[in-house]
Amino acid sequence: MVNLEQLDLHLVVHCEKRFVDGYNLKYNIINRLFQLNKFLFNIRSCLYLNDQICLLSNEDCQHSFNDFKNNKIISCVDYFQVFKHGQCHIYSYPYRAKTYEYITNNFPGGLFQYVREVSLYDDRPFEHEFFVTIAKSFPFMEQLTIYNRNPQKNKSYEQSKYDNQHLSPIQYPYLSVLELLSAHDDYVEQFLLDIKTSIIRTVNVQVLLSTLDRITQSFTRDATRINCRKLFSIYVPRDMSISTQLKDYFPHTKICTI
Repeated sequence: MVNLEQLDLHLVVHCEKRFVDGYNLKYNIINRLFQLNKFLFNIRSCLYLNDQICLLSNEDCQHSFNDFKNNKIISCVDYFQVFKHGQCHIYSYPYRAKTYEYITNNFPGGLFQYVREVSLYDDRPFEHEFFVTIAKSFPFMEQLTIYNRNPQKNKSYEQSKYDNQHLSPIQYPYLSVLELLSAHDDYVEQFLLDIKTSIIRTVNVQVLLSTLDRITQSFTRDATRINCRKLFSIYVPRDMSISTQLKDYFPHTKICTI
């Protein structure tokens, strides 16, 4: 092990006192592997907030990698006061993993050509421009999960921009799975309004039927009809009767019972 020359490390770590940063990696790994000449990593460390006095900032974390001369290192530090925890994601860039989890509003951007599965998580709203960044950063994304119960704040402003400037909808050319069970209605609408999102292929959407009912105005709303016709499947409660109106609104969609 001490003669290891190359190391590619992928970890999710639950910490008690402090996040994993450059100082930690240097002390515990680099200084112990004398032959190491290539070190790539993708580490997300999580920390419960228990009235810690000194919390690592993103600037502090980035500074800890000043001695890593051979790699470009990206760090992203977030604290979620509502949920009483924080996370620190550090990775070598270019990023070569197939998944990128728990992206927040602090996402620094970049190009991630190898990533196929993405999840978004925050206790602050995701506005429309955030989704523009996600689409550009992950051009080959196939699966997207959203964890955010907070409504968008700039919804009316974004709507007026589309109405006045005829902006192009966001495209996700390879998206095939969209998981919205833990998403606020605004993010379901973000993907079902054809002026905001262009669905290129049929998509398997996991969303509550009650949410769909609200967004589509009881399956009568024209603004969401085009994208709803491209849904591959939706799930309804087993004891619910499937109305003709529901079937007509999703003519090409497989309606499954759970």
